Amino acid sequence: MTEQTRPRRPTIAESVQKRLADDILSGELPPGSVIEETHLADRYGVSRTPVREAVRRLAESGLIETRPRQRAVVARPTMSSVLEMFEVMAELEGLCARLAARRITERGRAALQQACADAHAQAMKGDVNAYYEVNERFHELIYEAAHNRYLEQETRRLRDRLRPYRLHQGRSPGRLGRSDDEHGEVMAAILAGEADRAADLMRAHVVIQGDVLRDFILRPPPGLAETG
Repeated sequence: MTEQTRPRRPTIAESVQKRLADDILSGELPPGSVIEETHLADRYGVSRTPVREAVRRLAESGLIETRPRQRAVVARPTMSSVLEMFEVMAELEGLCARLAARRITERGRAALQQACADAHAQAMKGDVNAYYEVNERFHELIYEAAHNRYLEQETRRLRDRLRPYRLHQGRSPGRLGRSDDEHGEVMAAILAGEADRAADLMRAHVVIQGDVLRDFILRPPPGLAETG
């Protein structure tokens, strides 16, 4: 594993964000629950500062609602609204893969191959958190290989909003191995210069994440409202 693709150690705020997102999506903190920063700080064994940062980031993702002069609460996002974001994400990432197949450099090819190999190693270990750290790098390399700054910026923006959902659905039985296989297929198409195939494979890869999330949501206890 190279320094470029080695999973970095998450910050305290990022660790709290993951734990808080898990508590929300698992139903441990159901929709409407008041977010008490002091209580969460004690629960996670941290100060209030990383909790405040985690709450801010999850508010951007839509998992938490914040209003002026009111306490933050666990949001009631609908299944349809989250799946709609995954549909848009699939198209954006598909376009990135299409352009990457046409524009990737030799350096980009080597980096993508290394990231794919590193993700495979983590998938074999069954380490969800480490896998998704490297997985994120794999996707980012494809954004960069598209050589379109505006597309890269917008794709990253939506990907950040969906991060807590993506990480959580990665724990679905068998999903890690399938995700790893899909990465290999996407990479092969990009390296072969097969733009249409790369786009189709990437769209399917992201849409499947939404489908896995749908299955999770429909299993009790739900962390999200089913209808809007």
